[in-house]
Amino acid sequence: MKDKIVNFVNDVVKEMKKVTWPKKEELRESTGIVIIACLILAAFVYVVDRVISTVVSGIF
Repeated sequence: MKDKIVNFVNDVVKEMKKVTWPKKEELRESTGIVIIACLILAAFVYVVDRVISTVVSGIF
């Protein structure tokens, strides 16, 4: 069991060395894109919810 854990940790360390980490500027740009995409999606869901609520209220 101990050998499996040690092998796993060693594999994780090897894989983490292969990772290409983003620069600060790339991270800021990506974060901005994600925030904007979330806001657009939230606005879309809000509008659809309002439309469906209005339609259902009109029916009943």
